[in-house]
Amino acid sequence: MLDGAQERVSQSVRRRSDEPWSDTVMSSDGTLRDAISNLQKTGLQISLVVSNDGSLVGTVTDGDVRRGLLRGVELDGSVTSVMRVEPLVVPRELSRDAALQLMKTNVIGALPIVSEDRKVEGIHFLHELLAPGHYSNLMVIMAGGRGSRLHPQTRDCPKPLLPVGDKPMVEHIIERARTEGFNRFVLAVHYLAEMVEEYCGDGSRWEVDIDYLREESPLGTAGALYLLQPRPEAPVLVSNCDVLTDIRYGKLLDFHVHHGATATMAVRFHELRHPFGVVRTNGADIIGFEEKPISRSHINAGVYVLEPEALEVIEDGEPCDMPTLFSRLRGEGARTIAFPMHEPWLDIGGVEDLERAQADHANGSGPIAHPDGD
Repeated sequence: MLDGAQERVSQSVRRRSDEPWSDTVMSSDGTLRDAISNLQKTGLQISLVVSNDGSLVGTVTDGDVRRGLLRGVELDGSVTSVMRVEPLVVPRELSRDAALQLMKTNVIGALPIVSEDRKVEGIHFLHELLAPGHYSNLMVIMAGGRGSRLHPQTRDCPKPLLPVGDKPMVEHIIERARTEGFNRFVLAVHYLAEMVEEYCGDGSRWEVDIDYLREESPLGTAGALYLLQPRPEAPVLVSNCDVLTDIRYGKLLDFHVHHGATATMAVRFHELRHPFGVVRTNGADIIGFEEKPISRSHINAGVYVLEPEALEVIEDGEPCDMPTLFSRLRGEGARTIAFPMHEPWLDIGGVEDLERAQADHANGSGPIAHPDGD
């Protein structure tokens, strides 16, 4: 049973009753006995000790309790006598991967998440970071294109089913997303649609659910999203079927939500070296030289996250590509952002790209060489 002070502290940091970390909170006015009770009740191996205003002042683990008892601390002694003062903490903005690395480096099983004024906002648990997450968000794979630049391979085989290694491109994408906790997919199909539907089926072979959007005519990289019924109630992940990448889909979705965007586009940093020396002029006067300058830019990586309201700017039956969708959203004042990615990535637009993907996979390099992202 919490005393009055501890109950006030607990309520000051509790956001929802379904956040188990909130039960780890205890008051700095509590005792060692209270800490033991808290640890036993939650089973989470850590208690967060906070002041009356909800600010984190320390943590207590089972090991801290045992060391305190060995030192002779009484059960009714203050919890502050055994707590770890100024424990390692992180802001909410820190990525899951960075938090995991920090925990591994410091050999800790729990890492408090705090705000700038040290109010508790959550806890990273090592066992949760090591296990794949679960996302209820829908993932749409645009799989309806004719793949004309991949002829003759796509003459009798739809682009999504072209093999890289021992499985088709679309299977690599589905399996990659599944390892990150996504299990609801919709494939937008058109060219040789029946072959894609026959191969992928309902998704049971991968223990996921797959539905289909059948385009009567090509609708571009965004147009088919108008056909989604019922309308999604959460952000939708979208990927072109010819993009093989080790991007962390969950990290992309978290980035989108954190920044409050209407639409997020994954982008790659691209460098293009000019093959010639460039002469800069002002009229007839030469004002400078650049020897084979490098142009640096971000390019569209073919993976996106869209809020449900982003679909409202797509017209029924109208072809629409993603750049057009993003332009329309910007025109309406919606926030559109870029997610810079550094992971291996390959856009299989032509025959040479496909051959490279197959060679990289055979050599154990490039995207999808390591499905777990290592």
